[in-house]
Parts: sequence; C-alpha cells; structure tokens
Amino acid sequence: MILTVTLNTALDLTYGVPELVPHASHRVSEMSERPGGKGLNVARVLSALGHATVVTGFAGGSTGAVLRELLAGLPATDAPGPGAPGPEAPGTTPVPTTPASIAPAPITDALVTVAGNTRRTIAVVDRATGDTTQLNEPGPLVTADEWTALLGRYEELLAGADAVALCGSLPPGIHVGAYAELVRAARAAGVPVLLDTSGEPLRRGIAARPDLIKPNADELAQLTGSREPLRATRDARRRGAHGVVASLGPDGMLAVTPDGIWQAAPPARVLGNPTGAGDSAVAGLLSGLVEGLSWPDRLRRAVALSTATVLSPTAGDFDRAAYEELLPRVGVEEHTPAAR
Repeated sequence: MILTVTLNTALDLTYGVPELVPHASHRVSEMSERPGGKGLNVARVLSALGHATVVTGFAGGSTGAVLRELLAGLPATDAPGPGAPGPEAPGTTPVPTTPASIAPAPITDALVTVAGNTRRTIAVVDRATGDTTQLNEPGPLVTADEWTALLGRYEELLAGADAVALCGSLPPGIHVGAYAELVRAARAAGVPVLLDTSGEPLRRGIAARPDLIKPNADELAQLTGSREPLRATRDARRRGAHGVVASLGPDGMLAVTPDGIWQAAPPARVLGNPTGAGDSAVAGLLSGLVEGLSWPDRLRRAVALSTATVLSPTAGDFDRAAYEELLPRVGVEEHTPAAR
C-alpha cells in the first residue's frame, strides 16, 4: 500500500459562477464538497489508478466529521469527460494506459482525531475565463500530545508501506521541522518518501534527504532564489533531495534525478480548474515508482494526470477519458549531461 500524510486536511468546497466580478454578489451555478488537503487528493487519484492507500494526518470538529464521512464513501473518480483534443506531441512513444474498467482500490482512514476544527478551503471557478480563486483557512491548533499520537500512528503504518507522500501545509501548533522528522522516520524504515510542501517546512525537510520533492515554480524559486527551471531544480537537488521533479504549470514537469534529466510536456494547453493538479502529479510519480516504471514513463503519467485534473471540475478528480487520450501523447525530452 501507499501511505499519504496530510497534516492539514481540509473540506474542499468548489463553487462555480458564470463570471467572477469583484465587489458583486454571485449566484452559484455549481457546488461540490470533497475531503481534501493535498495528501487526500493524492490518495483519491491513487485509488482510481488501482493502488490501495492509507491516509493519515489530523481531523477534528464538525468539519472533520463531515470530511471523514465523505472519505468513507469516496468514489474513485467522476464519470469520463469528453477527452483532450490536440495533435500528438513529438517524441512520444506508446505507453500502457490505466484501463477505464479498473476497479478502484480501497482508501483506509487512519486519521488522528484532534480537538480543533478541520479547516475549509473554498475554490471559486469563473466559468467565463476558467480562472480559479482560492481561499484557504489556516487549520486547527494541534497540541503536543496530538502530534505525539500522529508520530506513533505514522511509524506503525510505515511498516506496511511501499512508499509514502508527505503533503501540504502545517497546521498551527506543529513545529516547522515536522516534515524533516517524518522524512527521517521513513528513511529509517527503508520506505521511499516524497515530500510536497513549501517555504521553511520544505527547506528543513529537504535537508533530511527525501527520495523526491515536487515543488512548483514559485516554491522552487522561494527555495533557491532562481526562476530558471533547470538551474533551480539542480540547486534544489544539491540541497539534499535524491531527486527533484518541478511542476512548471502548463509547460509540464522537469525532473533532475541520479539517472538523468528529463522534461515532459502535454501536447496542448488546456483551460480549467488547476486545483489538485499537482496532487495528481504526485500520485502519478508515486504509482510509477511502486510499479517500477522508468523515469520517462513516470513523468508521462504525472503530466497526463495533472492535465486531466485541470479538465475536471473538482479538486482530487481527473477526467478519465482525457487521461487515457493524453498519456501516449505527452512528449518527454532527455537533457544531457545526466545529473550526478
């Protein structure tokens, strides 16, 4: 199984409006709610890909109760959409897809209950432009005893894990070196660990030498001081990560690894809701790791899933038909020399 850790879980609310106008009242045309936070989004996509997943982290209060109720009945993904049009990208090779008929794998709730109320995140999607405005609450205050309980559960779960993803922001009360502590525990247990966070938690966590980090362009620039993707990604790897995969938004992903450097890009840009696209990329990378895929095939999967998530109306979902169509058309280019 794959373990995902979401220290700051959330109830994700998505509102669709015909047009978002500042200082105006809006009539919501579409609304959905999902159990969220980055690691839960990752688990949802992993489930749809057929990987059994255990989720841990914190949940509490009335919002946490709703989150856990939704998690218990979570479907793997929404119905297939219309797919993604566009010409085949140069340099692509046939790769196996994830069959649309695959049965979703179970998601096991191993969240730790806290006294505080789980946060909410609100995404307002402007249907006229495809732009999304995001509002994120800070999360509950976590006590020292609650953190100790989480550590105990985490170490127990590592014993049965094939890989672990540490995802998202830290709730109030959690020390800034929390992810570094979790990375070290995973390494001690011999479990490959992916870290997806930002700011000082990323800076501290990368020094603990995770197997992989997945920053976006802004997080990478904040970490390294550079906005040139290759320079910044190599710099991030020198700071301690075994491998670095940088999300470059519509330009795809750049991977700097001990085996080489690759850049993957979708065949065409798409409009939609980008919330959760990075989480789907994490699911693609982790599932590819567990399945023993090559780096180019891991990147193809990650980019196809990320793009298919933009085409889905809600976070943590991906458009299955778009994913199936995109996967063989994602272009992957190898850079030389290889990163050493």
